[in-house]
Amino acid sequence: MQSIKGFLEHLSTQRRLAANTVTAYGRDLTKFAAFIERQEIETLGRVSVHEIRAYIAELHRRGTSPRSIQRALSAIRTLFDYLERENQVRHNPARGVRAPRVRKHLPKVLDADQVSHLLSPSAASGQSPQSARSEQKEFIQLRDRAMLELFYSSGLRLSELVGINVGDLDLEDGMVRVIGKGEKERRVPVGGEACKALVEWLRLRDETSRDAPVFISNRGKRIHPRSVQARFRKIGLERLSTSELHPHVLRHSFATHMLESSGDLRAVQELLGHADISTTQIYTHLDFQHLAQAYDKAHPRARRKS
Repeated sequence: MQSIKGFLEHLSTQRRLAANTVTAYGRDLTKFAAFIERQEIETLGRVSVHEIRAYIAELHRRGTSPRSIQRALSAIRTLFDYLERENQVRHNPARGVRAPRVRKHLPKVLDADQVSHLLSPSAASGQSPQSARSEQKEFIQLRDRAMLELFYSSGLRLSELVGINVGDLDLEDGMVRVIGKGEKERRVPVGGEACKALVEWLRLRDETSRDAPVFISNRGKRIHPRSVQARFRKIGLERLSTSELHPHVLRHSFATHMLESSGDLRAVQELLGHADISTTQIYTHLDFQHLAQAYDKAHPRARRKS
């Protein structure tokens, strides 16, 4: 439908949402448009709350997860908000429709000992002296160590890390400039060990102009997010005996450890680049979980009902 195309252009050009976000909106709304056409409804202006509820019910019958249904309803609601502002529809028929509740899953977090082992120089090498002299292995080793250190040091998103250019780094002051969701820019601290790892990695590089990507593949191109994920899975198996080492695990670990140490939720929100503090509040639950486990282990009368 033409109105959906106009809405997606609005998200891209006016609201400046990330390309992946606009693509996700388009995917959900294309499916909704197909449903509306099957109902023989020609324009979105004729869609009522009954069609919205029928569509949600159809998704549920297909076995669509509550989170996916919630995302689809959010896309539909945002679309009709836009059409209402543009006077293309009288009201938003999705405004009063509720999606199934999504059960909250607390993010996985590494404890301090796991992080220490993951980032220790001895664990990072894991190679014989002969293989360590190989240029390619040294290249991968120094790059991966710098990525690990920077993820945990600064709590970056995967997209933020791969998008960093050399000119975004200020290693003398220990800061990095990143572009987060919605093209929002922020500066975050870089810890001492991460700075050292970055210096060693950049020293190996031939191209270090300000516009050059910090992290590159063996072919010299900006590293792809999937390559980072694959490297982390391999490192997780080698050093922690788990395939669940994802970049977001280090971001969650950064946030949890910061909150446990400082108790400053607002500071953690700014460091993570969360627009809404309610997103950051999940880490207060993680902190409580940590305290509850300590209580259960230490208190002589701590046998509480689960």
